[in-house]
Amino acid sequence: MKRLFYIIAGLGLAACTSQAPSNVVDRMTHDPNSTNTETILHVWSWNFPTIAENMKAIADAGFTMLQTSPVNACFSPEGGNIKILDEKEGNWYHYYQPTDWTVGNNIVGTEEEMKVMLDSAKKYDIRVLVDVLPNHTAFDIDLVTDEFYAAVGGRDKMFHTYGLEGINDYNDRTQCTHQGVGGLPDVNTENPLFQKYYMQFVNKLIEMGVRGFRYDTAKHIGVHSDPLDTEAGVTENDFWDVATGRKEVLGVSLCIPYDSLFVYGEVLQDRNVPEEEYASYFGQTASSYGHFLREALAKRSAKDIDLISWYHRAAPEYLTTWVESHDTYCNANESAGLTDAQIRTGWVFLTARQNGTPLFYSRPMNSTRENYFGDNLLGARGNDEFFHPEVVAVNKFRKAMDGQVEDIHFSEDGEVIVVNRGDKGAAVINFALEDNTVELPTALPEGEYTDNVYGQTFTVEAGLLKGTAKPETTYIIVKK
Repeated sequence: MKRLFYIIAGLGLAACTSQAPSNVVDRMTHDPNSTNTETILHVWSWNFPTIAENMKAIADAGFTMLQTSPVNACFSPEGGNIKILDEKEGNWYHYYQPTDWTVGNNIVGTEEEMKVMLDSAKKYDIRVLVDVLPNHTAFDIDLVTDEFYAAVGGRDKMFHTYGLEGINDYNDRTQCTHQGVGGLPDVNTENPLFQKYYMQFVNKLIEMGVRGFRYDTAKHIGVHSDPLDTEAGVTENDFWDVATGRKEVLGVSLCIPYDSLFVYGEVLQDRNVPEEEYASYFGQTASSYGHFLREALAKRSAKDIDLISWYHRAAPEYLTTWVESHDTYCNANESAGLTDAQIRTGWVFLTARQNGTPLFYSRPMNSTRENYFGDNLLGARGNDEFFHPEVVAVNKFRKAMDGQVEDIHFSEDGEVIVVNRGDKGAAVINFALEDNTVELPTALPEGEYTDNVYGQTFTVEAGLLKGTAKPETTYIIVKK
């Protein structure tokens, strides 16, 4: 898929002016000929100076976008926010507890440091996405700033009527959209004063050079079909109309065309969620797909696991996909037991495909399966995996295969996969812990090929790609 990105002159205030609402995009109907060349590096818990220092390495690795951790003011326990995880104080999830919607916190850095990072991203043609979370505040509402409370009409206007009560039934849409996820106080996102304040924050980020957003807990912010909080005076669930530029609030609207941004929301399909309505506003996460991919990686075989389906009602060209996310790694620990090699093989398979926008989660430096958090330092760069030769090769392969549809074949035992992209290239993936013979269909012309990663030789004879794949190794083949 080719997304439309407008060229915005400059990064200052002059680049951000009020725009007419964008047209509604049909994100439920799949175009089988669509292809996507984008890749996202999730620089999880890296601070702004660290990101800036590594921008060239990110670009050289073939990533087209990077996603930061939340940049808003957040909960900061005394003496905390030094380690990613501290047994007494927690830490990494503290920046998911807003105390204000202003730029900068003690994890990612200051507004000035962010500006330097964004200038570096512009130099290397990397689009920066920011993780935003308008749905809730910090646990302790006394920590929310007085300035913020004043801007939204006072503390009694800040939260939904039952927003200080935790959700106990996630299939109940009233609870899901009006009460606190994980006990975090639920913001009255339909309050026009909050919407104005939030949009001023978003517009400031755009003015600084941000070109996309990941909406945390998006499914907890209601759409039009969801129940209204009438006790709080809500007459319309219009937050998403405002956030996506369809609607102005109190003289403020999204300051550039919405189509110029890359936006996706945490809309998970494992609960009762009106996905079609959410899809009318933005792309969505494809969390269940990652679950099935991780299952195959853990088994070191895709046998009896459908890795072709996306397990999502939204069209795959509008899904953000991953082998693992920060939630599966450090929250649920669902993926933390997978080795770096297993993650790489999954990444190559996922990224070689024609659809989805794959996101590579940067694990902590020196992390192991016995010590998930490695050096355990907030702000530091993640490990070296984001520029591993196999990761780099498939990122560049993805760009080169623009316009080429996929044709995927699995060995009988599910250990070897070939992802063909038209007659222009193929990715070979061996999930297994032993050498495997490759003999699978391809549209590549007959002849001898040398892969782009290790210089391994493969041949094409009578429509079959043949060769040997080493344990937990991937190969990239491109037609000359």
